[in-house]
Amino acid sequence: MKTNYQILIVGGGTAGIMVSAQLKRKRPALSIAIIEPSETHYYQPAFTLVGAGTYAMGKTIRKEASVIPAGVDWIKDRVTKVSPDSNEVITAKNGTIRYDYLVLAPGLVYDLSLIEGLSEALDKGIVCSNYIDPEHTWKLLQAFKGGNAIFTQPATPIKCGGAPQKAMYLAADYLRQKGLADKTNIVFATPGTVIFGVKTIADTLMKVINRYNVDLRLFHTPVKIDAARKLVYFRDTTPPDKPQPPDIIKGSTVTAEGLIEVPFDFLHLAPPQAAPGFIRDSGLSNSGGWLDVDNNSLQHKTYSNIFGLGDVAALPTAKTGAAIRKQAPVVVDNLLKLLNGSPADNISYEGYSSCPLVTGYGKMVLAEFNYKNEFTPDPMLRYLLISNSDKEHWRLWLLKKYMLPYMYWNRMMKGKM
Repeated sequence: MKTNYQILIVGGGTAGIMVSAQLKRKRPALSIAIIEPSETHYYQPAFTLVGAGTYAMGKTIRKEASVIPAGVDWIKDRVTKVSPDSNEVITAKNGTIRYDYLVLAPGLVYDLSLIEGLSEALDKGIVCSNYIDPEHTWKLLQAFKGGNAIFTQPATPIKCGGAPQKAMYLAADYLRQKGLADKTNIVFATPGTVIFGVKTIADTLMKVINRYNVDLRLFHTPVKIDAARKLVYFRDTTPPDKPQPPDIIKGSTVTAEGLIEVPFDFLHLAPPQAAPGFIRDSGLSNSGGWLDVDNNSLQHKTYSNIFGLGDVAALPTAKTGAAIRKQAPVVVDNLLKLLNGSPADNISYEGYSSCPLVTGYGKMVLAEFNYKNEFTPDPMLRYLLISNSDKEHWRLWLLKKYMLPYMYWNRMMKGKM
């Protein structure tokens, strides 16, 4: 086995495959390897649809071997340490692998310990998460007959920040269709200060929330779950200068510690998330543990031969596959410039990300934005006869369910975009 590569990529997810595929298309002779332990590659954006019974889980899965670009070595192993001063990566089974240039795209990990009782609640099947097992979400949703349906997310950064509310919108639509809306109290509790950071999108989403009669609770952070008693506990961090909620969540009580204790009949949440341990311990991360790269060039702030993109990167934008689609070409261009002896002066990434916000069966809003939270809709949407993607549209649903998966497997994974 080779132990030295011109370009070593850590992570065989969306970011790692896109970068390697684009590099191979532009310079086939490059010596490239991907370190990735998993034999399975998932199209995670469809998990929301799986959790609502409108997409087959099997269609989200492909063998990792099928997406590794031709001519790229796949090292089926996990990284235990990065040594940037010696240009080395240490793996669990294959030992030390050296590189000239390193691309870090390992994604993130779930840290269930950050919410007390979460691990037990998931193990027992009491709560569900589209992030972990969307088929279980669909199972619990079908079994739900009324009561408190709680949807929440942690205070940590999460991939696809809109996913928790997408699960809620689809569930609300499903319950309406099943005649259970009047028997259900839907709560969306988020540590966030607004429903969405882009104002025109937030305006649309507030109309959706009102349509479904959702009890929106901002500044609410989940801290504990009691699986046996089916209780979830929130800390209300509403600042003194903000309007205080007129009352607490229906059926809840306030504990002696000041937590809001809420009984639930259905609970969906995004798990707390963090950068992988080897990133946090590598000296390459910022104070929050995320990979410390330049916002525009994606080059590491200290080590010029290291780049990072995707969920692991400390970028002030949403962690989505759409963001990676714009990040990958910048990383590829800068790597090729360095290989040619030129500076990595491509600083064109301006924080683009996109969140396809499914608001019901057959309806979607497409939030596209940049670092400034400016709404930046793709001009290509006009070919779908969509001029206002900040509003609900059935054609956007078709884009989400049919066109984006095709684009992912046949264009993005092939290095063609």
